Amino acid sequence: MAEANDMYGSIYQNLIDAGCDRQTAEQCMVFAKGGQFTDMLPILVRHRKDLLGSLHESQKRIDCLDYLLYKVKNLTAG
Repeated sequence: MAEANDMYGSIYQNLIDAGCDRQTAEQCMVFAKGGQFTDMLPILVRHRKDLLGSLHESQKRIDCLDYLLYKVKNLTAG
């Protein structure tokens, strides 16, 4: 029984570490404890898509900042 609890604890911690909110993590845990792991997949895929979208937005901001840094350095060097 301890192994099952360890598995569920590990799943829950992984969900939290992945940035899932409490409601999403608890919903996934209901599926996990019921052995309905395939029902977790759409939730996990959606969360991954959201994280990837955030990553792309951050990358765009970094690219803009890098361009501005480049322009400012060229203005001060010339």
